[in-house]
Amino acid sequence: MRDSDVLDKNPHVSRSALEAIHGQVFGWALSRSDYDSSVAEDLVQQVYVELLTGKARFDNRSSLKTFVFSVVQNLARSRYRRIASRLRLVQAASTEAVAEAVQPIEPNESAALWKAVQELPQRQRDIVELVFCRDMTIEAAAGVMGVSVGTGRAHYDRAKKTLKTKLSNKGAGCDD
Repeated sequence: MRDSDVLDKNPHVSRSALEAIHGQVFGWALSRSDYDSSVAEDLVQQVYVELLTGKARFDNRSSLKTFVFSVVQNLARSRYRRIASRLRLVQAASTEAVAEAVQPIEPNESAALWKAVQELPQRQRDIVELVFCRDMTIEAAAGVMGVSVGTGRAHYDRAKKTLKTKLSNKGAGCDD
């Protein structure tokens, strides 16, 4: 890592390292924002602001990818808490129904598998996406989700068993 490549407020983070994982970070942000690309762009920008200002400090206790994914996860949770709070205020003040959230876009390939994954509980869905779509280990994915490695492994195992059952019932077939 060159000295000129290092972020001023985050000395363990380099611009080139962030550029290398940008695509995966954006993919995770898309997932956290119900596949709304403008919201995902905002999330990624906010992550970079947090890193540049030093509000999110990387201290080499995990991989940079795990750390940045965790920042995305935390910012997305915070954003949706604020939205939920505002929504409750709007609903309390208004007698009209608030429009329902937009459904995420499903990928064209493996539609049956994607539908089965979308039906999983949130944490199982998260661990499956992090491990299979974002190329993370179960340990790194557990770190992103903020759970212990054992809990991450349990969610992963339950998700695999549930998917195998659902897909075999639909005749799609599934290997471990």
